[in-house]
Formats: sequence, structure tokens, C-alpha cells
Amino acid sequence: MTKPSEPGHGRPDPDLSAIVSERRQLTNLAYRLLGSLADAEDVVQETYARWYAMSSRQREAIDSPGAWLTTVAGRVCLDLLGSARARRERYVGEWIPEPLPDRTEWIGGRPDVGVVDPADRVTLDESVNMAFLVVLESMTPAERVAFVLHDVFRYPFAEVAEIVGRTPAACRQLASSARRRIRASQPHATPAAQRADLVRAFKQAWEAKDIDALIGLLAPDATATGDGGGLVTAALHPVEGAEHVARFFADRPVAAPGLTLVERTVNGQPGLVARRGGVTVSVMAFDVTGDRIHRIWAVLNPNKLRSWALTTNHLASDTPSMRRPTRLRMTRRRP
Repeated sequence: MTKPSEPGHGRPDPDLSAIVSERRQLTNLAYRLLGSLADAEDVVQETYARWYAMSSRQREAIDSPGAWLTTVAGRVCLDLLGSARARRERYVGEWIPEPLPDRTEWIGGRPDVGVVDPADRVTLDESVNMAFLVVLESMTPAERVAFVLHDVFRYPFAEVAEIVGRTPAACRQLASSARRRIRASQPHATPAAQRADLVRAFKQAWEAKDIDALIGLLAPDATATGDGGGLVTAALHPVEGAEHVARFFADRPVAAPGLTLVERTVNGQPGLVARRGGVTVSVMAFDVTGDRIHRIWAVLNPNKLRSWALTTNHLASDTPSMRRPTRLRMTRRRP
């Protein structure tokens, strides 16, 4: 991202590097709030557009540019979340958050590592696993924003209130309500190695069309949800129950000519990717409870698979930690 120098100066904006350095933080925030990498990138672009729409004097009056950018991005996301519910009521079939490959896989697979893609700017941790994002989808926009800002990005409620437009006490209640939803949906953590073993066993049973083995790997109340977006064939409603889910997958031709199924990291967790002719056609995420697979999400909508166009053939595990947030100290000008 570049910006012309101010008239008469003949040199680059000295604040440009500091402003652009916030891009990763903004993308991390927007992806968690919206569940869509494409929408997150749009929010970041809109945020920067508003920054550069101000005069140089107006920008200089802001003590913390990073805080200003985060506040604007948060408010734009809040507005989008309000309209997203109406859009998703018109969505064909089930809507699943956009899956992301492991950061290291994507970097290693692209031909030009100098080209920075939004996928390279999303830090993969527990706050972007598919189960977490799906629960966020059940929250009200205000709950989601308050919870993500406070519990994930560690902003104080007084600063969260600047974005949500409510009192700090109200934001505390919103985050508390959201936290209860998260805890109820994820009662027990399963070690990563055990999750990987279960996904591998599921892949092998699926390839063998072994219905009994599939049933044994699934929780009795297991569900499988597909997202084709009306662009490709996918079940319009979740498949429920271990036997129904097992038979559903056993009927799918995983060994069809040109189709390969590989183990990959999906949103920081063990998952599966189906490819045909080198093109990713489906990405599957799993939610494991104890020693059984509880939920499966299969994203087939090609518009949600653009980050999977180029990935390496190895399973990477680099999940860098998120940096400390910019303090939301606002002075003299509200965005």
C-alpha cells in the first residue's frame, strides 16, 4: 500500500510504515468478527480509505493512529454483522465461515513470496478454529464484537465501549453472555495429537467405505454440515446422527478418478482437503469431543476456497502468537 507525499514535501509520508503495520492486526480482528477473509479485507480497505480521506492536519490530531484504525474497523464490522444476518437468510443452504490453511503452508506454496495475501496476515490460534467461529455466528453483533475485542484481543471494556457504542458495564455483560456460549459449546479440550489421529482414522475409514468404522469414530449425536453456496452441490441441511453421517460419507466417491483426499491444517486444527486435478474442491474441519468426532464442516463453495489455491504438500504447524493490541486511547477526534 502506498500513499503520495503531501504537496510541497517531495518525500514519503513518514507515518506510512506505522499505519501499514496495523494491517495484520486489523485483518485478524475483522476475520474473527466476520468469519470471511474476503469481507475482512474489504473492511481493512475501507478503514484505510477513511484514514486517508482526512486531511494531514486531522490525522496529526489523533494521538494513536492504531487505536483510530481499530475503532473504525470494529464499527464497520459491527455494521456489516447487522446486515449479514439478512444476507445469510437468502444464502443457499448452510453458511460456514471461510476456512483458512496453515500460514506456513500458504507461504511455502505460493510462487511469489513477496506478494502479501490476507491469509498471511491472519494468526491461527484457538480463536479461529471452526468450532469457535461457528459459535460466534450464533451471537448478536454486539456480543460478538464485545467478546472478540475483550477476550481475544484483550481490550479493556472502557475501550470496547468506544467501538460498540454502549457503556462499559453493558459491554461486560455482552462478553459474559458470549463467554457462556463458548464454554457450553466446548466443554472439554482434546489434545492436538488425538484430534489428528481421529481425523486420519476418519479419512482411512471413508476411503475404505467402512461404515462400522465411521460410526465408531463419530459421537452418537454427530452432525455433518456442507456449504456449497448454491454454486456446487451440497446437502442443504445438516446430516444428523452417527449412522446417518457415516452412510452419507460412505456414499460419497472419495476415490473417484482425479480426486485425492489429504490431511491438512484447517484453521489451526487437523482437517481434510479434497482436490481434483490439483484444484481444491472441498475443505473439511472437525470438532472433536473426548475420543469422538462431534461435528464436521465441509466447505465446497469455491468463493470460500481462494486461499487454498496454492498450498504445499506438507503439514505445517507454525501458529505464531498474536501480538499485544494497540491501546484504544482516542483524543480530539472520533472516527
